[in-house]
Amino acid sequence: MGYNLQTKPARASELSEACRPVDAAEAEVIAARLYNICCSATRFDTEKDDTFLLDCANRGKFVLKIAHPSERVDELDFQVALLRHIEGIAPDLPVPRAHCDVNGVDLPIVTTSAGERRVVRLITFLAGTPLDRTVSTAPQREQIGEVLAKLRHAMADFSHPADSRTLAWDVTHLLDLSDLLGFIPAGDKRAWTMRALERFGEIKPQLDQCRRQVLHNDFNTSNLVVDPASPQFLAGVIDFGDAVRTAIAVDVSTALMNQMAKIIGHGNRCDLFDEPRDVLRGYLRHAELTDEELRLIPFLAQGRLAVRALLTCWRAELFPENNRYILRNTEAGWAHLEWFNSLSTAQISDLLTREEP
Repeated sequence: MGYNLQTKPARASELSEACRPVDAAEAEVIAARLYNICCSATRFDTEKDDTFLLDCANRGKFVLKIAHPSERVDELDFQVALLRHIEGIAPDLPVPRAHCDVNGVDLPIVTTSAGERRVVRLITFLAGTPLDRTVSTAPQREQIGEVLAKLRHAMADFSHPADSRTLAWDVTHLLDLSDLLGFIPAGDKRAWTMRALERFGEIKPQLDQCRRQVLHNDFNTSNLVVDPASPQFLAGVIDFGDAVRTAIAVDVSTALMNQMAKIIGHGNRCDLFDEPRDVLRGYLRHAELTDEELRLIPFLAQGRLAVRALLTCWRAELFPENNRYILRNTEAGWAHLEWFNSLSTAQISDLLTREEP
């Protein structure tokens, strides 16, 4: 069976559209014109937008985000409004602050040198080391869980007209990505991914009954900025680009999946939820989960691995020039999917509900 690279699954069409990158020199011009700041710009690797670190000397550092042309203004407004809401409800939480331009506009639109209309945002830069470049202790992982829980509470009563957008990275929609299976390498990897879809289909009716609210939905280690020398450890939670109204269990499962050990030996049957349980322990100090949610979270973590495999394998073929960034976590995910495949449904269900020794 042949697969067209331009396939646009129902929940992922926005990830298939190319645009012409803005370079650092043009970003500096845009920053000066819109925000009256003189700075040097350095590009960050990103999935689809153009994002730059702006070093403005005595004015400090900022992050300039030039949205992909396919991104809707109402969805970007949702992200800005969410940051402002968190700032008002829980100002101590380490999240970026949004800035308006010199005319008081949150989302100014520019026409780039390539002739594309792009929406621009400026947010504060949160200093620290991305967690994916360092290590953490059990108490530090518990602190990560505590912040995740506090963020949940801060966002509990937030609403916005665009908060229920359909998002490819929301595992709730995993089954809509099944037409991407042909991009997964044939053999074990495709079989593990198919099994994850099958198991997700089995628990989907229960998931549909779970509590929902607006949530971060992407608590991965590259979006957590840490300071190992600080008692608080977690210095920043960044990238609210995947925030959406989804199941509370989905948000927790994404955070836990991203704390699984990156390297496991071939055939190793260690418990990959050892480190994630530290995050859960901290989370449960500040926010409760039902028994049903605790049973579903491991299946949702497996589902999130399948989402990542499907989207990254597809997009790496669409955008080979960016495949290093796109596939940066995919390889470790195969070992994780293999581990889940080695467990029975009952064993997966019990991963977070069994009594700890």
